[in-house]
Amino acid sequence: MLDNWLVTGLTYLIPLVLSLTVHEFAHAWSAYRLGDDTAARMGRLTLNPLAHIDPIGTILLPLLRVPFGWAKPVPVNPARFRRDVSMGTGMMITAAAGPVSNIILAIACTVSFALLSRLAPNALEAGGGGPAALLMMLIRMNVALAVFNLLPIPPLDGSRIVDGFMPHRLRPQWDAISRVAPFLLLGVIFFGRGLIMGPSNFFMGLLVRLFDAIA
Repeated sequence: MLDNWLVTGLTYLIPLVLSLTVHEFAHAWSAYRLGDDTAARMGRLTLNPLAHIDPIGTILLPLLRVPFGWAKPVPVNPARFRRDVSMGTGMMITAAAGPVSNIILAIACTVSFALLSRLAPNALEAGGGGPAALLMMLIRMNVALAVFNLLPIPPLDGSRIVDGFMPHRLRPQWDAISRVAPFLLLGVIFFGRGLIMGPSNFFMGLLVRLFDAIA
């Protein structure tokens, strides 16, 4: 029983570590391209998972099969952006880069899954369906991560995107929401499943159509 529990935890852990690593690397890469080398100087401009792992959010919770996790946030210093990039615009771009990277990874996994299904179906059946299960886990996980992080609740990426568009006259209300953001975030995690599942199912439907078109 312990072996099965550990195998199940590792099956969830491996794609989560990969997905979070790509997500955080995208933040660091986009900031670097905009002129901020803060993350690069701290060794975060890398696809090495060890640079991004959080012991609790990336390792412990997945092994316990908790259905969410996180990595160490990438530091971004908007004051170091190029002069032709405003701080607000730069923060929006770096924030959006994380969810966008997860969407791209989900699309790449869908295309790989479809091509393997069409050209080498036996490869997917190797190891009792392990490759197929891993690809499906990667697709679902990256879609869920993208949707979750796009929620406009601080400190999620979606809040930084909304912050860039927020008109000055609505700043007091936005600041008031930010002060209760931790409670809102906990509410979404424990009771807001529909906020994640609805958009996730929509994106999954698009990916299924892409899979069918290729396979």
